[in-house]
Amino acid sequence: MRLGLLGGSFNPIHRCHLSIAESARRLLHLDRVLFIPTGDPPHKQPGTLAPARHRYQMVKLAIQDQPAFALTDIEIRRTGKSYSIDTVRALQQEYGPNTAIFFIIGLDAFLDLPSWKEAECLLTLCHFVVISRPSTTFLAVASMPLFPEVPKAELLELDAARLERADVPLRNGRSLTFLRLPPCESSASDIRTRVSDGRPLANLLPPLVESYILREGLYMEDSERI
Repeated sequence: MRLGLLGGSFNPIHRCHLSIAESARRLLHLDRVLFIPTGDPPHKQPGTLAPARHRYQMVKLAIQDQPAFALTDIEIRRTGKSYSIDTVRALQQEYGPNTAIFFIIGLDAFLDLPSWKEAECLLTLCHFVVISRPSTTFLAVASMPLFPEVPKAELLELDAARLERADVPLRNGRSLTFLRLPPCESSASDIRTRVSDGRPLANLLPPLVESYILREGLYMEDSERI
């Protein structure tokens, strides 16, 4: 089984998240993409997220008609800080040794990998799939001490849009996959601001998610329901 992991705060989940998941599934021939909403992520300040129960429910609504997408509350159930290394180890046990794990991550977040708990170990446990992000260059990966073997030439080709995919073998026997996907303009922060200001969402969200946000009063400055 080829299992993709897509973690995030999903605050809220929007069309770009779904587009990334589908592109990764198709390009890497994944059998399933597992969405993993964060509980208490160590790299975000407390109080910036809608409660986990709401974020989980929004993901559930967004993917309910997609048979290749699945959802887990593994990080929401975990007490204290939740780290990717712990999640990957737990999912390896759950899915068994015949499952290959593909860790789908935005380029901006990937550049912070050296600060993650047991980052080098994590690189040995799964195949990282790094997705292009606005205002972030693939060339920045070449300056990461973890990846001295990544060729600058391919990174430059990705940045110049002359290459859409690059697969780079690593010294640990794994590899990195870099994907340059079409830009997607939606952002969770913009959506939250639009909701707070009462502005239209212009099809930025799956309809069921938009209805849920309005019904539950999420992201409204005067809301006491979240």
